[in-house]
Amino acid sequence: MLSDEELLRYSRQILLKQVDVDGQLRLKQSRALIVGLGGLGSPVALYLAAAGVGELHLADFDTLDLTNLQRQIAHDSRSLGLHKVDSAMARLEALNPLVRLVPYRSGLDADSLDAAVAGVDLVLDCTDNFAIREAVNAACVKAQKPLVSGAAIRLEGQLSVFDPRDAASPCYHCLYGHGSEAELTCSEAGVIGPLVGLVGSLQALEALKLLAGFGEPLVGRLLLVDAFSSRFRELRVKRDPACAVCGRADG
Repeated sequence: MLSDEELLRYSRQILLKQVDVDGQLRLKQSRALIVGLGGLGSPVALYLAAAGVGELHLADFDTLDLTNLQRQIAHDSRSLGLHKVDSAMARLEALNPLVRLVPYRSGLDADSLDAAVAGVDLVLDCTDNFAIREAVNAACVKAQKPLVSGAAIRLEGQLSVFDPRDAASPCYHCLYGHGSEAELTCSEAGVIGPLVGLVGSLQALEALKLLAGFGEPLVGRLLLVDAFSSRFRELRVKRDPACAVCGRADG
């Protein structure tokens, strides 16, 4: 049940008929894995903690440096040199001590990634590394766990939800294959801070919809964000029956 403190803390959210007390209870009982605690993972972690998701698993192997602070808003100047997981945990504990935090401070290999994904209800890919994205996607397909994937670089962002529980849903590999020839990161190409905040906030929203059970998730749809012109565009995406990761024999 929800305590009096929880009813008050989450009251503005509970007022929504799409959430209500039942939805808030589902959030409290949910576990989410956030892979990457940088520009995308910062707003994701902050909003999911603030919303009362019961257990957040935080995975990042990097430490914080000065160039991160322009966009990675879960961290501050006092945390320079610290592990991003530790910096984020301190911020999240101050924001909402009711949320349980589970840290992963080192890189996840195949076995540990499979175990981490199997231990949660939903995964959020907030990385800028294609190899990690592919590994996370494969683990989600294997464990039949929904994946909320976001990306942002320069002035362009993308967002989609891949849900292997839905027979019609593509997976990350269906859409991106073996990746582009460039595979640029923010450190190489640059990125505007509010863009990662926008995409990360939308990732958090998609996660809340899936966990609380309301709305229409972005399954089978790719949302494109053009920050230069402030335009949004949506593309329909289909599962590839010959996909090397999620392809089914009946396809």
